[in-house]
This record gives sequence, structure tokens and C-alpha cells, in this order.
Amino acid sequence: MHPIILLLVFVVATVVGYLIIKQVPSLLHTPLMSGMNALSGITLLGALTAVGFTFFATSRGELLLGQILGGIAIIAATVNVIGGFGVTHRMLKMFDKKKK
Repeated sequence: MHPIILLLVFVVATVVGYLIIKQVPSLLHTPLMSGMNALSGITLLGALTAVGFTFFATSRGELLLGQILGGIAIIAATVNVIGGFGVTHRMLKMFDKKKK
């Protein structure tokens, strides 16, 4: 695919995602985020796959750029998954019964 098309898809997805999340009431943000951990896990798998496929790139420049961008995507998705589980854990602790 042409890089400009990929960039356009990224920008449109970002704007649509922002507009959707903006409409969610603040009470639902944490449960929504905990549900999105699965999507972040899929993103992580996609980033790992993309880095693996960069070995089939046609030139050295594309190979290096693909590995760098894929590495950044892997780091960002991993931080997102870990942070999401941390927030979910804290949210669930709020509903634990207090021991006397």
C-alpha cells in the first residue's frame, strides 16, 4: 500500500476514535478501558507481525524504517496493555470489601 494512504487511514482512525471516546460518560471510561485491553493485545500482535514482515522489504532503507516503527509500536502497545491492567486492578480494588 502507498504510505500516504496508510497515513490517511491512521489520521482518520485517530479522529474517529477521539470523537467516539469524547461521547462516553466519564463513569464509563475505566470499564471501557479495561475492555480495550483486548484490543491493545491485538495491536501488540499486529506490531510484532509487522516487524516480522519487514524482513521481506525490498530495500535496506525500508527494512530499517519498518523495524524502527514496528519497535515503537511494540513498546507503545505494551505500555498500553500494562497500564490498562494496572488501572483495571485499581478499579477492582475499590469494590473489595474492607477487612475489619
